[in-house]
Amino acid sequence: MSQFTSFFLVLSLFAFAPLCCFSRKTHGGYLYPQFYDHSCPNAQQIVKSIVAQAVAKEARMAASLLRLQFHDCFVQGCDASLLLDSRGSIVSEKRSNPNRNSARGFEVLDEIKSALEKECPLTVSCADIVALAARDSTVLAGGPSWEVPLGRRDSRGASLRGSNNNIPAPNNTFQTILTKFKRQGLNVVDLVALSGSHTIGNARCTSFRQRLYNQSGNGLPDSTFDQSYAAQLRTRCPRSGGDQNLFFLDFVSPTKFDNSYFKNLLSSKGLLSSDQVLLTKNEASMELVKIYSENNELFFEQFAQSMIKMGNISPLTGSRGEIRKNCRKINS
Repeated sequence: MSQFTSFFLVLSLFAFAPLCCFSRKTHGGYLYPQFYDHSCPNAQQIVKSIVAQAVAKEARMAASLLRLQFHDCFVQGCDASLLLDSRGSIVSEKRSNPNRNSARGFEVLDEIKSALEKECPLTVSCADIVALAARDSTVLAGGPSWEVPLGRRDSRGASLRGSNNNIPAPNNTFQTILTKFKRQGLNVVDLVALSGSHTIGNARCTSFRQRLYNQSGNGLPDSTFDQSYAAQLRTRCPRSGGDQNLFFLDFVSPTKFDNSYFKNLLSSKGLLSSDQVLLTKNEASMELVKIYSENNELFFEQFAQSMIKMGNISPLTGSRGEIRKNCRKINS
């Protein structure tokens, strides 16, 4: 595909990306930003305040809270199923491969829920708390803001199988990742923009060790990895051991939400295989990486749009689901 053709392919993709719908029709009702204006007018301020305290205490928490919305919405929709602990017939999604020893920030959501229950009992859903905390975390890290459509309700079950199967993995091929996004109604523009969330946060050695030592089963490192960067990573990510050692996803500005993630990809310094394949395995995603690396404002605009779109994945509304009193368990 010529550069000219791929550029116009990207333009056409943007043309089909919705500008944003702040009011979204779902089964049984609407999501809209003013949902709690009368029933719990201080809800958004309470969430914002507690998230700010948590991020001030630990900058990494911004990425952790943002990630929870991805891992929630990709499994049976944005319904806070991820927050349920194992109890009775419920097997927690926290036990899945993508979440075990990895998903974190649940205590912050507990604190928010506790404060909201005091302010307005059984009113604000855990699913909406997850969505608001993700937005507030992004803003606190220096990223874009957006109005969060609200009115989601909470699930009465979880899906360990869905969590294992639906969430993109660090070593998935580009096509597998794109297929998982398309299943959720998201496209390649959303995929590249939302991958930009890896501008903040950390990854464990076990998430990318394969790239350092045996990417294709031939005992050789990933040829798309900058080799001096790979050598540096090997000092703390050995062939065996050190599984939980943490590394910045964006080593240039690890706690600042910006477009340096995309610049790193162009320098062959994406940490995860799932990051670097955005540049090496697909023409459209490659062009988007280049565009976002040069235009931080455009990246911010599309990230906000794609977060709203992701937040609209199969929410429970109307009389479906419930408003949990405690985010970790269904109401008795």
